[in-house]
Amino acid sequence: MPVRPAPLRDPATLAHVLPFAVFLLLLGLPDLLRIDNPELPWFRRAPEQWVYPLQTLACGILLLNGRRHYDLTPWRGLGTAMALGGVGFCLWILPAELHARLNPAEAPVWWAWLGVKSRTLGFDPGDAPAAWQSAAIAFRLLRLIVIVPLVEEIFWRGFLMRHLNANGRRWHQVPFGLHSWPAFVVVTGLVIVSHQPADWTAAAVWACLMYWLTVKRRSLGACVVMHATANALLGLHVLRTGQWGFW
Repeated sequence: MPVRPAPLRDPATLAHVLPFAVFLLLLGLPDLLRIDNPELPWFRRAPEQWVYPLQTLACGILLLNGRRHYDLTPWRGLGTAMALGGVGFCLWILPAELHARLNPAEAPVWWAWLGVKSRTLGFDPGDAPAAWQSAAIAFRLLRLIVIVPLVEEIFWRGFLMRHLNANGRRWHQVPFGLHSWPAFVVVTGLVIVSHQPADWTAAAVWACLMYWLTVKRRSLGACVVMHATANALLGLHVLRTGQWGFW
């Protein structure tokens, strides 16, 4: 039986899909607006300094508006979720840590495909005026630790995984965490390619760990906690090391 499509006018579908769609739309905006000219004002040279806070606020409003459609319960497996978040964080930064300890001349070229490369280029709050830097960091951490885990897990696990397992039912009638190999392949593959190529290897392992947690604990809240734990550790790591390419 063919999968019954979820109409976009359905409030539950909108609540799960729209924050993710808006997040992606605004994610690409800085590249369209950026002008590499040191004589221009900072908000034109580094538009991500104001686009990302705008993205955070817009997605936060959408999440609050759709909150009645999100079921984070049951709150179980949180200890496992935090442990897996720590494992995911370690795996994510491992290639860059290897790069920092290697002589670049001795590293095989193909190691870069695994993410073994410098990660110092990225969102640097130092590109903004001093008066805005604290706010830029605060918004970046809010985005990293709260907005991204909610937006992504609500879409990937709360909607798409269930939609792929619907088999003619409405997606929100599908139990959270129901396993199928097609759902695993599609969701895991999309999670991988949604990241930059340097992170694909780590993202593949991360997506598998998250899928395991989803199926074993069947708790959207646990998925969000795992993601938030990893991102909180990553944010602290970035601020400590200046490896801005990680966020």
